[in-house]
Amino acid sequence: MSNDKTGKNENIVLQLENITMQFGGVVAVDNVSLKVGKGEIISLIGPNGAGKTTAFNVITGVYAPTNGAIYYKGNKIIQNTPQGKMKKLYQGENATLYAGKHVMAPTPDKVTKLGIARTFQNIRLFKSQTVFENILIAKHMLRTSNIFTATFRLNAKEEAQMRKESEELLKIMELEDVRDELATSLPYGKQRHLEIARALATKPELLLLDEPAAGMNPQETLELTQFIGRIRDEFGLTIFMIEHHMDLVMEISDRIYVLDFGKSIAEGTPEEVRNNPRVIEAYLGGAQDE
Repeated sequence: MSNDKTGKNENIVLQLENITMQFGGVVAVDNVSLKVGKGEIISLIGPNGAGKTTAFNVITGVYAPTNGAIYYKGNKIIQNTPQGKMKKLYQGENATLYAGKHVMAPTPDKVTKLGIARTFQNIRLFKSQTVFENILIAKHMLRTSNIFTATFRLNAKEEAQMRKESEELLKIMELEDVRDELATSLPYGKQRHLEIARALATKPELLLLDEPAAGMNPQETLELTQFIGRIRDEFGLTIFMIEHHMDLVMEISDRIYVLDFGKSIAEGTPEEVRNNPRVIEAYLGGAQDE
């Protein structure tokens, strides 16, 4: 990754700078800038179709942004500028701001190894694997062994340590009693916990949660709210979250950013965002699903 730094507060874990994501003639994320501070729980909200998941996909390397830069712990990790046909199609701002600069587009695995993990709106567990195996597979992202050391069992010590850490994570996440069950056989709420546990297995410093309360009833949502706060404290995490359940967002967030049609329209504390006229208008007006 680049040695380019923001030159700003070293307590800023994640910074998006002028991020635009355009698909053909459709601008899904439009010149978005935001900051996530160390130890914070930050929520990204907005009507369906506002570009929230697209923003997450850019941060985690699923998409290379059409324009803009992203910094992680002060170091630039992602950067792009409109290229090829997009130079003519581009509808966003700052079209030439990053022109001539090195393109940086790490793949999701490289982003994960930096210390950024995520969950998905639709649960994506390894369906044919047990609860324990789902966590252990995620642990393997961190292994240092190669095909040679694995073939000759030279990695036995590392594998044993990963299995031990996976067992410990099961206990912390209260999944020990379902250790050997298939992941997809768990109740919905437990599957959500397992998905978060799998993300934690990669030892992230920044955890991105994409609608963790989706499909949950009010009691499950309340329990999840407490659960997110607990793992933030126990694992020393910074959490960046997309969520539609406003009770959860207002209860747990330190700050909130609001997107509407790809643009950032508000930011602030829960109280400030709750009373912001532009936010109220955006939600009352609705939008199409992403």
